[in-house]
Amino acid sequence: MAGPAPHIPTMASEGQLSYAVFQLARAHRGYAAAMLREMDLHPGQELLLMHLLERDGQSQSELVESVRVDHSTVSKALRRMQDAGLVIREPAEHDRRVLVVRLTDKGRSMREPISAMWQALEEASTRNLSAQQAKSFVRTAYAIVDTIDSRPLPQAESK
Repeated sequence: MAGPAPHIPTMASEGQLSYAVFQLARAHRGYAAAMLREMDLHPGQELLLMHLLERDGQSQSELVESVRVDHSTVSKALRRMQDAGLVIREPAEHDRRVLVVRLTDKGRSMREPISAMWQALEEASTRNLSAQQAKSFVRTAYAIVDTIDSRPLPQAESK
């Protein structure tokens, strides 16, 4: 059962959905981070591994586009993953400036643990929801993502 509604700061009262999304993202990320620590992974590394497990040998730029975070964040994560023996990065044959990321055997062995972790996270996240509520939430969440992604960034609006 859900607990009492959290106190929403007065300043957030005009953005209750946004505040709820923030709280949800914080709670979800925190729970996922604890699960990832048990696998010696940092948050976000599992997403890079998932994309590489789907299609190995991607460039860093392709991974940046896939996970939708900035290049420096992906580069730092990949450096850590390389140090941990999960991936190797090497210059592309066609262009030595392009770094191609490939999974090692250790990286490939993460398929089942990541899949199990993702399933456990899903079960924990939807425990108090009906199947219809979960399906509706996913549709709503992606509708919000699409709406936000279609808007110009705030600094572009003010120019």
